[in-house]
Amino acid sequence: MNIVTILILSVVEGLTEFLPISSTGHLILTAKLMGLEQNSFLKSFEVIIQSGAILAVVILYFRYIIRNSAVIGKLLVAFVPSGIIGLIFYKVIRAVFFGNDALVLWSLGIGGLIMIVYEKLFKPNNKTIENLNYRKVFIIGLFQVLSMIPGVSRSAATILGGLSVGLSRQDAVKFSFLLAIPTMAAASALDISASAWQLNSAQQVQIVIGFIGSLITAVMAVKIFIKYIKSNSFVVLGLYRLILAMLLYAVLYRLK
Repeated sequence: MNIVTILILSVVEGLTEFLPISSTGHLILTAKLMGLEQNSFLKSFEVIIQSGAILAVVILYFRYIIRNSAVIGKLLVAFVPSGIIGLIFYKVIRAVFFGNDALVLWSLGIGGLIMIVYEKLFKPNNKTIENLNYRKVFIIGLFQVLSMIPGVSRSAATILGGLSVGLSRQDAVKFSFLLAIPTMAAASALDISASAWQLNSAQQVQIVIGFIGSLITAVMAVKIFIKYIKSNSFVVLGLYRLILAMLLYAVLYRLK
């Protein structure tokens, strides 16, 4: 990959990882439009740049976590459902779900519709993360399990889970960001352990550049999204998912 391709992929990952619009769908679409072959290095590259996005949340919320240490226990409880299921069924999930572009397409569209309906049916409360008990935190964790289906979006699933237990929009988004730390770190570790990486020096440089690009972009995306959600609903993002699903359909099945 050349430097332009690396930067585009890292920016796409950083911008979409923490928004409820499916980073997987965007990476598939970007790769198709750029004519990239889905090989082992590209998969390894995507795992590493995802780690850059994780570090962005750690940097932005480090002080919050230190000052509110009780949130660590809540994050661990919320992580339990996906942690257990992911560990036990990792190979099955990868074999059945991963590489299934049609599934990503349907998940994007259905997820967009659900987000729009959710905004109409569920009115967010003013509960904060500190007000959540462990039962409600566990419920958010159950929502996160749905994100094992590619295209659902981990952010979308956990944000809707947060809204369903009464969190304010801002705190639902914040908890989703925080829950990404153990979840994505564990998922990346599983991917790395299951991969036999043999990277040459050029590929190592490409991965470092992608990691840094994803980190910087993710920091910006998180800050912008937090400001956006203070005065906006998720309807626009739901509509965006529907448009993306139609665009992905055109690229995958109509423009061959």
